[in-house]
Amino acid sequence: MKQVRPVLKWAGGKRQLLPALRPYYPSSFTRYLEPFVGSGAVFLDLYNRSMLDGRDVRLSDINVDVIGCYRMIRDDVDAVIEELGALQDGYWSRGREHFYEVRDDRFNPRRRAIHAVENPDEHYTPDVAAMLIYLNRTGYNGLFRVNRRGLFNVPAGRYDSPRICDADNLRGLSAALGQPGTMLAVRDFDRALGEAGPGDFVYLDPPYAPVSPTAHFTSYTAARFGQPEQAQLQRTVIRLAERGANVLLSNSVAPDIRALYAENDQARSAGLRARTVEARRAINSRATSRGAVLEYLITNIRETGVVN
Repeated sequence: MKQVRPVLKWAGGKRQLLPALRPYYPSSFTRYLEPFVGSGAVFLDLYNRSMLDGRDVRLSDINVDVIGCYRMIRDDVDAVIEELGALQDGYWSRGREHFYEVRDDRFNPRRRAIHAVENPDEHYTPDVAAMLIYLNRTGYNGLFRVNRRGLFNVPAGRYDSPRICDADNLRGLSAALGQPGTMLAVRDFDRALGEAGPGDFVYLDPPYAPVSPTAHFTSYTAARFGQPEQAQLQRTVIRLAERGANVLLSNSVAPDIRALYAENDQARSAGLRARTVEARRAINSRATSRGAVLEYLITNIRETGVVN
């Protein structure tokens, strides 16, 4: 089976971290839940390895645009491909001029109208999904960012002839998202994990806590995910571990995260351990600051020996 890759580039996307995550994939589990799905790198890695066959999958995110886009890829992938192909042609012929025209004159007005109605993810259309993918793949560092008025404001990146429309990969993602038992939903993490229990595998990739006062991982998300949200997530993770779920969480090695997990008696009593791994930071305002950094993997799962 051809490997399916993420369609969206996402701040903190986990493709580079997969070799460190795989040893903690449980050898057996019932359902798979991922409440911060983002680019879906871990979901797709499990799918590519046939580890989700016959299992219910619950993918969710608080970001309406992510879920709306994935719904369109799942339900009408050929229309998304057609729209995206036209956008690719426009970028190849007109570059940054075309990017700003799509962003300001087409995507933002359509996105604002969609977000003004109830359940906006259900009102995404193939052309809006294609525009999101286009802007994500041609914008600066693949960021998703909106301003206080709700307007997508990421500037154009510097690319010569990027491959924007990979039809085969889009069809592969459509098949993965359309597997029986796979659900997409806009939910916050508490609601998404309310039913998680014994034997489930839960992977959590929240917006990372800043490792210093000048590092703002939360600036890459539409809604702030600060210290109170990190503390709320820690309580949820402890409850999941106490229920017997297989929990795997990635986060920065920020002091707040160390205090919540590595040095927290309640977390340790629930069987959670924090391990540091090396990861590659792909998104930074300065190219010289990109490279290997340490991150935490927090889990109650014993290493299973899964290899790269």
